Amino acid sequence: MSSARGNGARRRGSRAAGAAAGALLTLTAVVTAAAPAQAAGYRYWSFWESDGGKPWAYATQGPATARPADGDAIGFRFAVSSGTNDTSRPSVAPDFTGICAGVEKKDGTKRVAVVVDFGGPADAPPGETAPRKPVESGCAQVREDATGAEALAVVAKPLRYDGAAMLCGIAGYPARGCGEPVAETGGAGDAGKTPASAAPSASATAGQEGAGPSFGVLAGGAAVLALGGAAIWKARRRG
Repeated sequence: MSSARGNGARRRGSRAAGAAAGALLTLTAVVTAAAPAQAAGYRYWSFWESDGGKPWAYATQGPATARPADGDAIGFRFAVSSGTNDTSRPSVAPDFTGICAGVEKKDGTKRVAVVVDFGGPADAPPGETAPRKPVESGCAQVREDATGAEALAVVAKPLRYDGAAMLCGIAGYPARGCGEPVAETGGAGDAGKTPASAAPSASATAGQEGAGPSFGVLAGGAAVLALGGAAIWKARRRG
């Protein structure tokens, strides 16, 4: 009788172990499916800020929500980048004094130096050519509560946005596309978007989103594995 009970416990333990192993394989498949296809980088407009003459810093929010102060500079660079760590900065220094020389502050307004760097030939999308003038700059005099996007519009119209309000084109460049992944061969891959700094309210750390499975996927998988482990423990204890 005890031998029968032992055999039953062993069979239950075997089934539980098999279920846990199956859960682990399922989780591995889910995580693998959740990971994005590899790309060498993304082609997009990045957004930079300079507070009171400091060096360019990758913006912590998008131009539609950033509100630079009088004397600040904002910069935009079109380039192929793989993340915030290697994103190309504007090639022109954030020289508020030089860019806004001769522009006096008026009541109820602020002055913001704007730099737009269109990048080089290697950054241009297939079939498009970067503007002949690689960098545009200007002094935007806007109302005191104006956003970075409003200051940009004063200097480099027309602007182009996608349906999610992500900044896709400045001064008409590029004419098409918005944040496409770029394969290692240099061609654009399937349409997609990186959480670029030029998104309406993206943070700098958001540039790392999409680098792995979501917390929900991992948490769900952990719960499945925990249940499988509990079944094995119970089966062994009965044995």
